Order: sequence, then C-alpha cells, then structure tokens
Amino acid sequence: MMPTVMIRRTDTGALTFYVAKKDLEETVVSVETDTEGAWGGEVALADGSRFYVEPISPPPRFPTTVRCRRL
Repeated sequence: MMPTVMIRRTDTGALTFYVAKKDLEETVVSVETDTEGAWGGEVALADGSRFYVEPISPPPRFPTTVRCRRL
C-alpha cells in the first residue's frame, strides 16, 4: 500500500508529515536526500516511523502531496 501524504513547512521551518487515512501527523526529523537538486528517499519521523518517498527533482515547493511507502 502506498499512502498519499501531505508534507508542509511550519512557521518555524520544520517539515510535518500528515497521513490523512491514519490521522497521523508527525515532525520530519531527517530526509535521506535534501539538496538543491533533489528531495526524498528515506524520511524519518519523530515517532520513529520511516517512509520512503521516491526522490523528486527538482525539490518540491511545500506544501506538497506525495505517495510513499512505509519502511
């Protein structure tokens, strides 16, 4: 299953990861690839869960909606 998630930037600059069907909203603590050329890969959340987002090039503007898979 590949849930659709919304990733947005908070007022403090942190990214949040929201999965509507699970009513899960967590802060992103790390992203495998976060450069000027690409964004994505393994995304780790504050609650310890990890997801994989196919790298996006060029990086998306936030907020954005992407499909991912749970690791």
